[in-house]
Amino acid sequence: VAIEKAGYGVIRPDGLTDDEDAEREARQTQVMNQTRKLAVGMLFTVPVFLISMGRDFGALGLWSQMPWVNWLLLFLTTPVQFYTGWDFYTGAWKSLRNKSATMDVLVAMGASVAYFYSFALLIVPSWGTHVYFETSAVIITLIKLGKLLESRTKSRTVMAIRALMKLRPKTATLLKDHREVQVPLSHIQVGDTIIVHPGESIAVDGKVVEGESSVDESMMTGEPIPAEKRPGDRVTGGTINEDGLLKVAAERIGKDTALARIIRLVQEAQGSKAPIQALADRVAAVFVPVVIIIALITFILWWTLGGSLVDSMMRLVAVLVIACPCALGLATPTAIMAGTGRGAESGVLFRNADALQRATALDVVVLDKTGTITTGKPAVTDIIGVNTQSGSVDDLLRLAASVESGSQHPLSKAIVKEAVEKGIALLEPKGFTSFRGIGVEARINGKCVRVGKTSWFSDPEVNHMLPHETIRSLQDAGKTVTVVAVDGIIVGLIAVADRPKDDSKPAIAALHDLGIDVIMLTGDHPRTAHILAADMGIDEIYADVPPEHKAAKIQNLQAQGALVGMVGDGINDAPALAQADVGMAIGTGTDVAIEAGDIILAGGNLTGVPRAVRLSRATMKKVRQNLFWAFFYNILLIPVAAGVLYWFESLPLFLRQLHPMLAALAMAMSSITVVTNSLLLSRVKVD
Repeated sequence: VAIEKAGYGVIRPDGLTDDEDAEREARQTQVMNQTRKLAVGMLFTVPVFLISMGRDFGALGLWSQMPWVNWLLLFLTTPVQFYTGWDFYTGAWKSLRNKSATMDVLVAMGASVAYFYSFALLIVPSWGTHVYFETSAVIITLIKLGKLLESRTKSRTVMAIRALMKLRPKTATLLKDHREVQVPLSHIQVGDTIIVHPGESIAVDGKVVEGESSVDESMMTGEPIPAEKRPGDRVTGGTINEDGLLKVAAERIGKDTALARIIRLVQEAQGSKAPIQALADRVAAVFVPVVIIIALITFILWWTLGGSLVDSMMRLVAVLVIACPCALGLATPTAIMAGTGRGAESGVLFRNADALQRATALDVVVLDKTGTITTGKPAVTDIIGVNTQSGSVDDLLRLAASVESGSQHPLSKAIVKEAVEKGIALLEPKGFTSFRGIGVEARINGKCVRVGKTSWFSDPEVNHMLPHETIRSLQDAGKTVTVVAVDGIIVGLIAVADRPKDDSKPAIAALHDLGIDVIMLTGDHPRTAHILAADMGIDEIYADVPPEHKAAKIQNLQAQGALVGMVGDGINDAPALAQADVGMAIGTGTDVAIEAGDIILAGGNLTGVPRAVRLSRATMKKVRQNLFWAFFYNILLIPVAAGVLYWFESLPLFLRQLHPMLAALAMAMSSITVVTNSLLLSRVKVD
């Protein structure tokens, strides 16, 4: 009730799904409404502007000077004034009722003065014949364009949450009376046992009670290598069971699951964004009443000093027109549009003006590891022969890849991919067997070839053959070591790791040059994280952080007074991206991360981060310059419009008694200056 009394609408849906549907529908309705109003505004504003300007410059002939033309302009302007511009009137009324003065007050004031003064001239021709209907129509239509762009941006914010919700399976296989029963997810209770077949999404958070499998948890952890699950291990709802049958005891269901908590975190963080145009609104809160007071004082003084009503009214209108908010309304949108356009050309997509403004003052940039600093895909880094029986590196790789070709494990795929890229012909494996969680075995040319984890070769007869120092060295470098054995004899090692992207180190150095600290936030093991951080020149590390705690790390940094940017690519990064002051999503990442981000790095490279910061700083510099120029004419010419130069007889008459037409021209010049200055952003260097 209090919210509605303050002048805002409230959506009252039922349940989480209904919440999202209701909000999406409301957003779409708002965009359609703004589009319709802009279309009407454009339809009538264009002819009003062309007729008015053509008449002022004598380009339309004598017919344009006829009295009926002014009535035509009134007819064309009225729909713009009271249909397209009605939102500004309602917004101004709400702000004034709440004892504030926003941009809507400026727009409503400037447009109303031009419109109603012009209407008064039609009713009382003795006051003058020069009308300003085009001023009113142009102000409303241009600023309505900005409102439409804002509405379209806001309509996209719910897409991240909807994408997250799609990860939740709608049904689950319940084990009941020793039978498998397919039931809706809402029927599952804590303590129930559910069956998860290979390839299915796990429906609840719980504990494995029977079975072994590899589970793809990349949506939660960001790590590309599946986690091996055995009885007693916990699993998370929304993750994917890969190759084994699991029986899971439900521990958390519905809104208590980790995925549901992530959804709530994204909702809460998205709802805490700063309002657009805060700077303009703060200025307007002071500027609007000051201009009105000056205009009224001007009118009273000149009428009191013996001036005619028409002269006094002309000075009042000149003051209000010279202070018209057209340039102020253009100051931010034109720079933002030019800046975002320049960003799109360089692979940096700003979702809204808020993100662009906040990015200028970032103190810290937090980077996810997998898929952000690194490629996110395991790749072979080392192939090492152990003894003379190993043959060449290519022979060793051929044996390993031939056996691994029968497996779908990411490490196996990395080894096979390495062989294919090197043009090595694979041999046909026979009797392929997968030993879940430890390795694979097959016969190649009659020999038994095993490829797997070092723990598989712990038997004393084989263990002594392992080059332990070499293995430890590779593991200390953050690599996963796979052992290759032929007929029980260890012949080689293959190391696999998630490699850093080529541009990661230069991008981190560029952020340091911009005065920004860099922190790595990852769910990976601390040892692996420290090795990568040392190589990349990262300032601080938060390792072994579960997805639901990532947003809390961002909050802690914010509580210390830092303005924080977060860069990520996975579903597990979505809450942190939404919580950060500026979320930057890798464009090659998941849809959820992209929708949760404020800035999209389309190229998928970290060099987009310093590029985004440079561009945002350049754009906001233009915004500040534009605001200066928007007010420069006002500050300089409001006193002139009020008549302070009247007694200086040596000055030209147009300065001593500034006509509203000249006031409108000055206003137009300020707008031209603002637009021209914004277009210069196309020349800004961001690399």
